[in-house]
Amino acid sequence: MNLHLLVTLGVFAPLLGAAIAGFFGRRIGNIPSQIVTTGLLFFACAVAWTVFGQWTWGHLEPFTVQIAPFITVGDFKSVWSIRIDALSATMLIVVTSVSSLVHLYSWGYMSEDDSRPRFFAYLSLFTFAMLALVTAADFMQLFFGWEGVGLASYLLIGFWFKKSTASAAAIKAFVVNRVGDFGFALGIITVFWMFGTINFAELFPMIAGKAGTTWEFLGHDWSAIDLAAFLLFIGAMGKSAQFFLHTWLPDAMEGPTPVSALIHAATMVTAGVYMVCLLSPIFEYAPTASLIVAIVGAITALFAATVGMMQNDIKRVIAYSTCSQLGYMFFAAGVGAYQGAMFHLFTHAFFKALLFLGAGSVIHGMHHEQDMRKMGGLWKLLPITYAVMVIGTIAITGLGIPEVGGFAGFYSKDSIIESAFAAASSGHSPAGYFAFFIGIMAAGLTSYYSWRLIFMTFHNKPQWTEEALAAHDDHGHADDHASHAQIETHSEPDGHDAHDDHAHDDHHHGPLHPHESPWVMVVPLLLLSVGAVFAGMVFAPNFIGHHEHEFWRGAIFTGAHNHVLHESHEVPMWVKLSPLVLTILGALIAFWIYVLKEGVAKMWAEQKSPVWAFLYNKWYFDELYDAVFVKGTKALGDFFWKIGDVKIIDGLGPNGAAWSSLKSASWLSKFQSGYVYYYAFVMLVGVAGFLAFALYAFGG
Repeated sequence: MNLHLLVTLGVFAPLLGAAIAGFFGRRIGNIPSQIVTTGLLFFACAVAWTVFGQWTWGHLEPFTVQIAPFITVGDFKSVWSIRIDALSATMLIVVTSVSSLVHLYSWGYMSEDDSRPRFFAYLSLFTFAMLALVTAADFMQLFFGWEGVGLASYLLIGFWFKKSTASAAAIKAFVVNRVGDFGFALGIITVFWMFGTINFAELFPMIAGKAGTTWEFLGHDWSAIDLAAFLLFIGAMGKSAQFFLHTWLPDAMEGPTPVSALIHAATMVTAGVYMVCLLSPIFEYAPTASLIVAIVGAITALFAATVGMMQNDIKRVIAYSTCSQLGYMFFAAGVGAYQGAMFHLFTHAFFKALLFLGAGSVIHGMHHEQDMRKMGGLWKLLPITYAVMVIGTIAITGLGIPEVGGFAGFYSKDSIIESAFAAASSGHSPAGYFAFFIGIMAAGLTSYYSWRLIFMTFHNKPQWTEEALAAHDDHGHADDHASHAQIETHSEPDGHDAHDDHAHDDHHHGPLHPHESPWVMVVPLLLLSVGAVFAGMVFAPNFIGHHEHEFWRGAIFTGAHNHVLHESHEVPMWVKLSPLVLTILGALIAFWIYVLKEGVAKMWAEQKSPVWAFLYNKWYFDELYDAVFVKGTKALGDFFWKIGDVKIIDGLGPNGAAWSSLKSASWLSKFQSGYVYYYAFVMLVGVAGFLAFALYAFGG
């Protein structure tokens, strides 16, 4: 079959599955809906790996398939196209691989939910929107996919829509992303204003010629390319949950765990990183914007890692881990190591999806329990889940020996840290040293909270009882049968729901014990484990090694002054060893606190020190935003209502002029007595008055 046609079918296959399950799912039933959507996803995955294989080992050349005109307004023209190059080929396998395994995993995880056709339709719709985004040949289609994944994430986060916390989380994600998308839209407008086109193939060759273009505002000349790049990055901040626009990501864990793995770990949140790397021709000529990208990314990596240390919900720990890892990707792109950013995006997809789905397996085995403080001693009862979670933890902490090797995260994260140091030492990026030191600090914190999760969940003394699990299971199933797992749940003291994830298993009465997940959930975990172990080792030469020029083939642009990736291989040995030292130190501290001195962490938490409170409450961002934006908006609305509407508009309108007219008419109506002699007297007075005026005015 022609490769162009095959790629087109692969991109649109998830849309077909979403349409079948969405429109006809109730008629054809749950199992056929699952089979259709999952089968089409595996077809799309096979196409993606075929394209990636031909690109990597068969020397496939870049190509674009133009399908149909999309939008044409004057000089503004967009054609729906499928662009294949190194970036899109990489993203195709990331999106379709994770999505197909999540579809399969959901067969077991959502087995008791009555709304499975709707759930699988939403999953496939999200996947299509993401594929449209990563294969876009211009900004318009990119924006379509950008908003499409936003819509799908809203639907999936709020899937259990009768549960108030899920609905609130979906709205929060939607609103925060609109803030970023407003900046993104302004960035697209700025690009079109400068270059007269939004097509990437036409745009990128023109950028160098307009590198000095300025825009006068408030008496100052601003770099137009820096402005465009900064506005576009605001969109990336929202979609990829960077500092200031990060608050939606942890709350998005209210959706089912497969949703967390698909949207908020491996695909949607990486769209911002992909966009910055795709627009490397713009950012290479926008040093100020690149500096902002590096600083924001570094701060995000540290911030999210500090908050992740204090979380007790197993999914929220991994959510903040995602936020931190995205920070690594952004500061890599900010210092000019776009290849390292994309490589970490690639490896991160495997081990982060593995960790999320592994957490779902724990929740399933614990009968809907998510609080790690109520777990412990599970390694013997959930041996496969334990093994894959350890693999994912080793991968995400980047544990490995320089010049020897390690799991996937070792290759990609260490490359980013080394690139930051190289960018600073060569003078390429003034933020390099800042990003480097933040990077190694975040590496230590990542190791600490990742192993903390393993020790609390699998190694500590069991904090659960069979009776408690039975009561938890009964409560969860009562909710399931009452409203398809959409009833509002009670909240734990730390603010998360005791069973906001409804992993389903057969309903039991009496004592229960934790159990391993069914094979339909275990197989995706094992496949993702392979990626978490080998993805870095196998693909490092292509992404960041001696084959990188043959692999990228111009898909990523680096200026003549940018030698960061090459110089990252030549940094001093102490730079290469620093992440390893901090990673081991973080793991040892976690082992000492949660294994050797089990219970000391609980004692410290009960003291509620200012530092503990600051980190536990997530730097008080939610409280700050609530006070400034939520209550501020409400106060502004009250002002316009009570002052502008009631006192000014109503005061001058219904309660002002209209009231005066009514009172005047009431007073004047008293002259209408109905008696003839009264009217004659008034007329006589009027004539007399008129004559008096005439004599005064004209009588000389």
